Amino acid sequence: MTGVPASAAGGTGRTPAPGGKLGAAAVNQASLWNIANILTMIRLVLVPGFVMLLFADGGYDPAMRAWAWVAFAVAMITDIFDGHLARTYNLVTDFGKIADPIADKAIMGAGLIGLSLLGDLPWWVTGVILFRELGITLMRFWVIRHGVIPASRGGKLKTLAQGTATGMYVLALTGPLATLRFWVMAVAVVLTVVTGLDYVRQAIVLRRKGLAAQRAAGGSAL
Repeated sequence: MTGVPASAAGGTGRTPAPGGKLGAAAVNQASLWNIANILTMIRLVLVPGFVMLLFADGGYDPAMRAWAWVAFAVAMITDIFDGHLARTYNLVTDFGKIADPIADKAIMGAGLIGLSLLGDLPWWVTGVILFRELGITLMRFWVIRHGVIPASRGGKLKTLAQGTATGMYVLALTGPLATLRFWVMAVAVVLTVVTGLDYVRQAIVLRRKGLAAQRAAGGSAL
């Protein structure tokens, strides 16, 4: 059961039990294929498909833009469910920890950059959102040894606003709906900046507390 070679177990010559190292490796490999990770993989696969649909026929075919919106919407929906399923049913894996944020940034980044390349969305909007997302990701790594910055309600609202606004820009909307999407994107940009500044504040406070705790621990050890 321990997977110890027969020569090290008294030379009995018996074949290791299935529950040894090979069995454990098989279980760990199987755990990768859970519903949360599969949803993340689907989201990653959808990114190139979404880009192809967005730029089909020069990027201005309403039908292709509608299909691009479907791909984008499915990706955003899987983003909502995969993390929830992983936490609720204890399906968190190392693959999911790495792939999930990559998939999130990939689909949103593809949408924003694609829309700016087509001239539908100002580059400064894309720059503000992507700079915030990349900056906060790097900041999380900067303070990770002191603690984890939890996702806030404002951050979740920001994600919803960004997804809704970007999805509306993917669609070939005209008239009042085109005006509405402008204001939805404006709200998304404001939330992006405000929540980004709040994360910076949290990171600074967390780092200060962590450094103070380290100094206190070092002083008590003397």
